[in-house]
Amino acid sequence: MAYKRILLKLSGEQLQGDKDGGFDAARVKWIATQIKPVLDAGTQVAIIVGGGNYARGAQLAGSGIAEVTAHNAGMLATIMNAITVADVFNAEGVATRALSTVEVNQFIDQYTYRRAISHLEKGRVVIIGGGTGRPFVTTDTAAVNLALELQCDAIIKTTKVDGVYDKDPLKFTDAQKYEYLSYDEALANDGIQVMDKAALGMAFEDKKTIIICDLLTDGNIARAAAGQNVGTKIG
Repeated sequence: MAYKRILLKLSGEQLQGDKDGGFDAARVKWIATQIKPVLDAGTQVAIIVGGGNYARGAQLAGSGIAEVTAHNAGMLATIMNAITVADVFNAEGVATRALSTVEVNQFIDQYTYRRAISHLEKGRVVIIGGGTGRPFVTTDTAAVNLALELQCDAIIKTTKVDGVYDKDPLKFTDAQKYEYLSYDEALANDGIQVMDKAALGMAFEDKKTIIICDLLTDGNIARAAAGQNVGTKIG
């Protein structure tokens, strides 16, 4: 059964493509082609973006930079991604609006629940930058928080691999993939680090479905949004 509304989590690392950092417009154009069939099928799409391709708060802190300042810089990086991804999507014919949870009105419209819902119901993709707008909170947690606020039916987090494994499949050839994980299993197993525990705990509280799948497999996002078995389902 197809989901009516999804929250898609894209990392900053995915937006840099094969580059060492920065923004890869070609990769984002390809992502736009993956979003089109989701919209065509009638599913509404909200996206939250990370900022690691420009700045990570945890890495900036120190050497005179306060932790709060470092996290604020990380949030600004996500806003940079939100406005540039929105431009690329719009240029590719995917109607998109960028919103920020942090007030930067000269560059981007401010996020409000009413504004986001209005765009979604008009068939536009909504890309949200700024995380939760507060330091010391990951974009994983922000993704779950916003999925709850926007009444999304599922959270789709795209990664480098096709789901959750018992160990790193890029390092271990005998890694075993989980088709399904309960919230309890995902929370209790310290080896599962595909999403931080605070985010998983929040999803568990409200029984929000999480799907972990590979970004670069053509059609994965559309299949996940259609309710098909893709990657690993946590719920």
